[in-house]
Amino acid sequence: MARIDWVVAKLNNWALWVQAEASGGSGYPTQSVLLANPVDTTREIDLRGTVDNVEALLTDKAVSSLWVEHAQIHRTIVCIYIEDRGVPGTAIQLNRAQSSVHLSLTCGDELLRSWFNRHRETQDAIKRGMVAVQTSVQK
Repeated sequence: MARIDWVVAKLNNWALWVQAEASGGSGYPTQSVLLANPVDTTREIDLRGTVDNVEALLTDKAVSSLWVEHAQIHRTIVCIYIEDRGVPGTAIQLNRAQSSVHLSLTCGDELLRSWFNRHRETQDAIKRGMVAVQTSVQK
């Protein structure tokens, strides 16, 4: 199965945001409570690109939501995007085949797509509810 490009883009943005966070670039903590290992602050990343903080925070919530029911997928995503281990390094770290790492990433994309879709639907419902309330108040 192929990766979902827009989910991968969100994860890449999230990785840059976490790296900036670890370097003291924002007011957030320097380590996620879900990470067993500290973030590698010596890794060089091109931060010239724009990091969408709102999108990254939302992606952080989405990835964190995987922790309870999909811990292995969560750990794979952290190894790839935050610890920058790559597929071979993640396979070694997690004692899994590289094909399993690829499968976890693909499954993670699907789970994150569902999370983002549910979040968008919830936000749309809230907006519709606010419009309905405003309309009834104006009458």
